Order: sequence, then structure tokens, then C-alpha cells
Amino acid sequence: MTNPLITVYRSKIYTAITLLVVVLIIGVLGFRFMSNYTWVDAFYMTVITITTVGFGEVQPLDDASKIFTIFLILTSVIIVGYALAIITEFILSKSNFEDLKQKKMQKKIDGMTNHIIICGYGRNGKQAATKLSAHKQPFVIIEKNKAIIEKFQDEDTPFVHGNANEDDTLLQAGIDRASTLISALPNDADNLFVVLSARQMKSDLRIISRASQETSYEKLKLAGANNVILPDRIGGDHMASLVVVPDLIEFIDNLAIVGVNNINIEEVQVEKLYDPSTSVKTIRDLDLRNKTGCNVIGFKTRDGEYVVNPEAELKLVPNSKVIVLGRPEQIKKLNTVFSID
Repeated sequence: MTNPLITVYRSKIYTAITLLVVVLIIGVLGFRFMSNYTWVDAFYMTVITITTVGFGEVQPLDDASKIFTIFLILTSVIIVGYALAIITEFILSKSNFEDLKQKKMQKKIDGMTNHIIICGYGRNGKQAATKLSAHKQPFVIIEKNKAIIEKFQDEDTPFVHGNANEDDTLLQAGIDRASTLISALPNDADNLFVVLSARQMKSDLRIISRASQETSYEKLKLAGANNVILPDRIGGDHMASLVVVPDLIEFIDNLAIVGVNNINIEEVQVEKLYDPSTSVKTIRDLDLRNKTGCNVIGFKTRDGEYVVNPEAELKLVPNSKVIVLGRPEQIKKLNTVFSID
């Protein structure tokens, strides 16, 4: 993405070059026809006049040619000075652009709270970022590969260039204000170190880690990870399920498709649907089906237990969640009716 400041400077450089070319043409034509110089001599005189090097004249000038030379010198000094100033500013602004961009990005990160930190922007990290973007969840990406940042970075994607294993980098990403950390580094040892550091820095942080080896699962759990994901195991199970129950898996895959307008499943806190402190309602009382078209397919209790296909008389107590299923337009209506952010 091109920086507007750089674009302005480039435009000014083009203007300065155009003015220099115009002065050069005027000088050549003036010496050629006013002083009867050859084209080579006229070009030579124009160059030494514009650059003010102080070489001697090819042949003596008459009064008209001297007046023309005076105006050419004055004009060229102004234009050359302007061109040098613009080129110098462009070089300095380009060299400092990365620092300015990082400061602007850091200011944005410093203003974020309850955000998610993604360590590593590989295949898993990028997929997690895509999912979070679809659900409009704020997140910060930590990546040590500068080339990856330059390839994928845009104004709406906060990046921190650094090693996620370092505490300073985690602090720069706002770990003290974050709600969740996703460690998606390719190396299990690096993930283990990140989990240990993050848990030590914030005890109530939710930590989700990637693991390549099954032997790393328990180690990451002991280090403080709330959830450990084994992508290879999930991929193998998924492929086998496509053989055993292909239609069912394809249906579930369609529900999980993430895009701008195709979210089919939503997890909603009870407090966003009504005020449970006044009176406890049931799923029937909410009447989500008639109001939005969405169906309640799951319920998560305050203790973290899941109830699949809950009864209509199930009470929606505080600190619990409901899982609803619907078409994209129904999910959108749900968010609108209940003012869900």
C-alpha cells in the first residue's frame, strides 16, 4: 500500500524534473538562435549555465545573449534549488517512512483493549486472522519475518515486527490488555516458550496454542495453555470423516465458511439478549425463531458445560451463552434486533 506522503513527494519530483527539462530546452533554443551556436555548443552552454560551474563561453556573447543568459541563470538557480530540496526531502521521508508507519501502528495498538494476539502469521495464523476479521474481533499479529508483514499488511491489520518469545514484543502487542493469545508458531518449542511467558505476564489470559507433535500436547497444557490444537490430527480426522460421513461433513463445512456476509453460526452471551439480573428467561421466552429466524442449537452453562439442542424451557442464567444457527441474513437480523456488536 503506497503511503500518501510518498505519493506527494513523487508528484513534486515529477514537477521539478519537468521544469528542469523546460529550462534546458529554452536554454538550448536560445543559444542556438540568438547566438548562432551549433546544437552541441548550445547544449554545452545551457548545461554549464544551469549548473553554474563557471566554465568560459564558447564565443563572446552580444548584449541580447547576455541578458538571456542572466535570466536563464536566475531561473535555473531557483528551479535546481527546488529540485534538490524535493529530492532530499523524498530520500529522508522514504528512509524514515517505516519508523513513522510503525509509530502510527503502535499508537493504534496502544488504544486496543480485550483484543486477541496472534503469534505467527503462517498458514494457521492467517486463517485465525481471517476468522476473527469475519467476526469483527480486534486482533494484533506478531511476526518476525519482515517480508511477510510487508506482503500482507494494510491499514486495518495491526502488526508488531518482532519475536513473540521476547517479553518486550508481547508488551508491545498489549498483552496486559488482551483477552486471548493464539500461539501459531511452526515450532513447538517456540510455542511452549510463548505460552510460559504469556501465562507469567497475565494469569487470566486465555491462551490457545498450536502443536505439531502429540508429545507436546501435555507440555503446552502444563505450561498454561487453555486449549492446544493439533492441525495434523484435525486434518486427518476430517479427511477420514469425508469418507465415512461425507454429506454430514460437507454440511458442517458449509456452516463454517467464513466471509464478509456468510456467517451461519453465532455464539451470543445471554447478557446481550436480555438483562438476566431482573428476571431469568427461558429459550422459549426469547422467541428467537420468530423474531430473527435463528434456531438455538447449543447452550454453554456458566460452568463451561455444553448442552446440545437444549429444551425450550432451559433457563438462560447469567454468565452463560447460547449458540444459534441461521442463514447470513438471519444472523444479521439477530445482531440488529438485539444490538449485538
